[in-house]
Amino acid sequence: MKPDRVLSMLGIAAKAGSVASGEFSTEKAVKEGRAYLVIVAQDASDNTKKMFRNMTDFYQVYEYSDKEMLGHFIGKEFRASLAVTNEGLSHSIEERLKQQSQLNNGRN
Repeated sequence: MKPDRVLSMLGIAAKAGSVASGEFSTEKAVKEGRAYLVIVAQDASDNTKKMFRNMTDFYQVYEYSDKEMLGHFIGKEFRASLAVTNEGLSHSIEERLKQQSQLNNGRN
């Protein structure tokens, strides 16, 4: 398996205590203004994806990986959504997400 930089960075953020995971905790972090980045698993339900897109009008919600991998890299069970609550880490992860998106778009 090829190392995934985004998932590794999420693991670092989780170890630093800067990740709120699961729908309830992610929603709470967003509503309290503590979330700088929201990631929803690609295999999450359409309702979950829509809920976070509607809730976070001021920044983009990224769809990335699957529930199993998101949970695994942050040391938890399956996770459909998570929020990064550290501004510096969130910017680093977001830059990497954008780079991977550009690479994937270039392949298509």
